[in-house]
Parts: sequence; structure tokens; C-alpha cells
Amino acid sequence: MTNPQLEFFKSQIGKTLDKTPSAAGNWLAGKLLAIEAGYIEVQYTIRPDMCNPAKILHGGVASLMMDDVIGMANFVAGSEYLMTSINLSVDFLSSAKIGEELIVSAKLIRSGSNLNHWEAVITKDSGKIVAKSSSNMIKTHLKLKDLGF
Repeated sequence: MTNPQLEFFKSQIGKTLDKTPSAAGNWLAGKLLAIEAGYIEVQYTIRPDMCNPAKILHGGVASLMMDDVIGMANFVAGSEYLMTSINLSVDFLSSAKIGEELIVSAKLIRSGSNLNHWEAVITKDSGKIVAKSSSNMIKTHLKLKDLGF
């Protein structure tokens, strides 16, 4: 059985993600590097409008990056229902400056009938971890096909 959501995102590998259903994700303008069922990698370049007054990556933007990447990966994970975040736990471990490129990766840890558990990490080119998170996505009553997906 083909997964049209996964096939669409695979066609976007190497491209800027600025035409997705997520307006906030489009603002981030990440570049999709890899996607499979249960795994994703997106690259982001830190811009001034992503930073706090100290000119380092704002924690809310870092959280948005991980939440959006988890959401994309969960969208292609194979559920016929829309799933939504019910929590996001974030640890901020180091800073990132304007102009730095970051990789946000997420992997599916556990998939259940109603709940998917994800972990995500933001890393610098050097391998240093900027932040990490975990999130649970819960199945809604809305079918993806009824939403036009």
C-alpha cells in the first residue's frame, strides 16, 4: 500500500519547506534532508528573526523547529487520522548563533494505536547538541482524507 504523504515529502528532499500546511514551519524555511516512515532530518540556517535579544537562537524557535519536524514525520508515519501534539518536553543544552546551520532530526520511538512517542534533537555541524525533546502525538477523530490529504 502506498503512502501518498510519504511519497510527497520524499519528492521534497533537498528543497526548502516553505509550502507545507504549517505556516509556522514555512516561516522556518528548513531544507528537507531525509525522510522515511519513523525518521526525518531537516536543516535550518539561523536568521536574526529567530533569535532572542542576545542574538542566539530563541528557545521558542528551537521548540518550534522540533515540534514541526516531529509533526511532519508523524504525518507520514502511516496513520489514516490526523494526530496532534499533547506535550513537548525540551532540554536546551547549548546556544546557536546567527548564520549557523543546524540539523533537526526526529525518530519514532513507539507507535501505538492512539499515541506515537517521538524524540528529536538539534545538532550543529560539529555534532554538538543544541537541544533535545520528546513529544507524544495523539490520534484525533479527523481522517486525513477528509482534510484533503
